Formats: sequence, C-alpha cells, structure tokens
Amino acid sequence: MSASILPYTPELREYLWNKGMREHPVLKKLRDETSKLPNSVMQICPEQGALMSNLIKIMSAKKIIEIGTYTGYSSLAMALALPKDGELLACDISEEWTSIAIKAWEEANVSHKIKLKIAPALETLKNKLEEGQKGVYDFAFIDADKENYRQYYEYCLKLLRSGGVITLDNVLWFGAVIDKKRNDSNTIAIRELNDFICNDERVIPSMIPIGDGLTIAVKI
Repeated sequence: MSASILPYTPELREYLWNKGMREHPVLKKLRDETSKLPNSVMQICPEQGALMSNLIKIMSAKKIIEIGTYTGYSSLAMALALPKDGELLACDISEEWTSIAIKAWEEANVSHKIKLKIAPALETLKNKLEEGQKGVYDFAFIDADKENYRQYYEYCLKLLRSGGVITLDNVLWFGAVIDKKRNDSNTIAIRELNDFICNDERVIPSMIPIGDGLTIAVKI
C-alpha cells in the first residue's frame, strides 16, 4: 500500500486518458468543444465519466437522475451505459448550455433515453415524489449549485431504491474544504454536507479523489 498520494502530473493523466479508458468519440468531441467555453471548469473529467458509466453497468441501472447537466458530458456518458430502455432525467435551468448537450445526445443516438427538464431541480424532484416515484430510481448524480446539495441529496435518497447509488461532485471543492480561511457559502455547504454524509447511517459512503472529489453513497 502506498503511504503517499501519487503525483498526478499532466503526463500521467494523459497516459490515463489514453490507456485507462475508452472515451466515446462524441464524448471527446463534446469535451473539446466545452473546453473552449468560459465556464468549462463545470464539466466533469473523462475518467469520472468512465467511472460512473462502469458503476451504472455494474448495477444494471435503468433509471437515473442527474442534477446539473451543463453541456451534457456526464449525461451522455451515463446514457451510453444505460440499456436501450433506460431513462435519464436531466435537471437543469439553462437552455443555452443544454442546447449543446441536446446536439451531442442526438449525435450519439441516446436522446431517446434522456428527458431534459428545464426548471429548478428541487421543483422537479418534488414533483417526481408526488407522482409516486419514491424508491424507483437506481442512480443519481448531483453536480449543481452547492448551497442546495443537502436538499438534492435528501430528495435523491427518497427517490432511490435500496442499494441505489448517489454520486456527488466537487466534494473536495478545489481543496477549500480543509482551508480554514475559506468560509464562503459554497465552501461551508460542501464542508457541512461532507460531515453529514460521513455520519449518515442511511448510506455507505466512499469519497474518492477523482476530478474535484466524488462521493459515492450507497443507500442501505
């Protein structure tokens, strides 16, 4: 067992991208396109997409919730892992960014699996519960406004089946979670949620240092 963290150099990451995963051509095209946008930091890294895709395959997941779609890389990666009759509910508030996502979904022939809901995610999730969707989803990915993470987490717990998985992005928040000088609302929200999930006996959590930090929480 290594006693230290492996230095993740640009060269090593390039090797990982070339040898450690198979990125769909449309995913790579979308990643390159998004990298030119001013908010490109909001896109997940390809190794994270590959990991979530494998989790979905391992679980034989068929119903997914995504909170925060941006230009569609994560939703495309997950939809590609779904079976033909799989369903992904994509929640976002931006028609501008998701218009890029829609083109990528269509190009990759997965648009029939994705239902995009342009509305506040809390409203969409509440409606799903009221429609009787409690406990029917297999997998959830949360990557949106940080101050609402806790509420998204609670809704997803209700919507997921036992054995379902919630994944949460940005849980290391570029290292700010351990910086005592960082006490802005986003950092506090992430820090408090990390503390909460660590002690939440409704789930089995695993935080991994991929991308900006990803928590995988299995619902008991």
